[in-house]
Amino acid sequence: MNTHALHDDATASSAPQPAALVRALNRAIGLFKRIPDSFIALIARISIAAVFWTSGQTKVQGFVVNVITGEVHLGWPRLADSAVALFREEYRLHFIPPEIAAPMAATAEHVFPFLLLIGLATRFSALALLGMTLVIEIFVYPDAYPTHGTWAAVFLFLMAHGPGKLSIDHWLATRSER
Repeated sequence: MNTHALHDDATASSAPQPAALVRALNRAIGLFKRIPDSFIALIARISIAAVFWTSGQTKVQGFVVNVITGEVHLGWPRLADSAVALFREEYRLHFIPPEIAAPMAATAEHVFPFLLLIGLATRFSALALLGMTLVIEIFVYPDAYPTHGTWAAVFLFLMAHGPGKLSIDHWLATRSER
């Protein structure tokens, strides 16, 4: 009896066959392709809106809606005392005075994330926040490109594919087709 031949047969039958492996991979890829763009867009909108909204909340006082902790204090928002100092001392944008940059950023970090969240003017809100991200990357935190690259990818997806079906944009588009 040739034990070497038996060993080869046993090894061959327990090893995955290349054709079976390719079929399994193709099935998995087929499942991935079935993930709806609307679902991806919804997750993208909620996630990136939370990032910018949270940043905006650090620049205002009198109005707190913390999307992470659930803390809510509704009042009239005003620029936080520390916001202008933050732009003067840490961010140091040389092309815009801190007294203008701070309220602009605080406003943008509330308006555009809110619009993304509800899916209204989504592509343009994503464009505005992409511009803000580029300013942050180029002039403020150039070493944070992995984070900013991720944000940019989310914004580019939303600009290219839109907000998805769970959005006011989609609702308006379907109403205008009638």
